[in-house]
Amino acid sequence: MAIGAHTITRHVEIDAGHRVMTHGSKCRHLHGHRYTIEATCTTTIGDHLHQDGEQTDMVLDFGFLQEEMLHAIHAPCDHSFIVALADTELLAMLAPPDQFAASLWHRTLIAAIQAGGYCATSTGRLGTRLYVVPFQPTAERLARHWFERLAPAVTRRSAGLSTLFSVAVWETPKSQASYMVSR
Repeated sequence: MAIGAHTITRHVEIDAGHRVMTHGSKCRHLHGHRYTIEATCTTTIGDHLHQDGEQTDMVLDFGFLQEEMLHAIHAPCDHSFIVALADTELLAMLAPPDQFAASLWHRTLIAAIQAGGYCATSTGRLGTRLYVVPFQPTAERLARHWFERLAPAVTRRSAGLSTLFSVAVWETPKSQASYMVSR
């Protein structure tokens, strides 16, 4: 007899701009998406659900997963511009106008990315919300990035009884990329 596993999936939506500066076609231009990000959690051990407490008979409370997705994805990324740290031309357009301030601002971005894997800021020119990452902001890389940000929270909120299985990033209703753990 096969052993099954329960899963739950929750999604959040964000509006964000980006560009893939290395792309050979239209995606190298500034543009935006109505992203849908789906997180799927599964039981750690077969079909074992929570046995007691407020999550009785659950993989993970949908509300807990939503809170973590809002914190890790929606709050820093909605209505912001997701930009690669290597996209120096774009960052120069968005940096503070003073050359000294711009240099200090760029070093601050680098330090934040080295410490936490990203930098969410609105301290640049025009107060534009930025989410700066150390990779090209493709759906594939964003899926992995958000997976890595959400996974520890899922484990913590479920007391180790569930794990994040996958994160899917929909750039459009027809285009989706996923990152998932290997079993």
